[in-house]
Amino acid sequence: MEAWLQSLLAALALPKYGLSTVFVVSLVSATLLPMGSEPAVFGLVKLNPDLFWLAVITATAGNTIGGAISWWMGYGAERAYEKIKHRKPHEVKALQMLHRLGPKALLFSWLPLVGDPLCAIAGWLRMPFWPCTGYMAIGKFARYAVMTAALVWVFPGQVAVG
Repeated sequence: MEAWLQSLLAALALPKYGLSTVFVVSLVSATLLPMGSEPAVFGLVKLNPDLFWLAVITATAGNTIGGAISWWMGYGAERAYEKIKHRKPHEVKALQMLHRLGPKALLFSWLPLVGDPLCAIAGWLRMPFWPCTGYMAIGKFARYAVMTAALVWVFPGQVAVG
């Protein structure tokens, strides 16, 4: 078991597989699994300063695809619920507010704890997929750009953003 874990960690090592690692970690962290991708993005940028924007874009793509997966999971869960119960679920006030805001609410999909379930709830409410994905991408890009730039500023080194 320990050899398997060592080989997995070696395969995900940032210097060798940097952008692919950032993509996978960002994708998985955007599902309902409790995980953060910022350390992977920051680690890659500290090791390879020239990859700042490419790392931010890669993390955004992975996190957006993960959010889209959550959207589809919510959509499928809602359909399964309807088949079992043969009726629409009772909408609480928060769901009504989310429904009223529409896909623009997914600008907040970057928020910790609520962002990932927000994507799933958007699928549950059958909000339009592509506008939801677009707003997810905007919010997630802004988070990665600001968070990584802030970490580079707080922990200065040889990182050149530009």
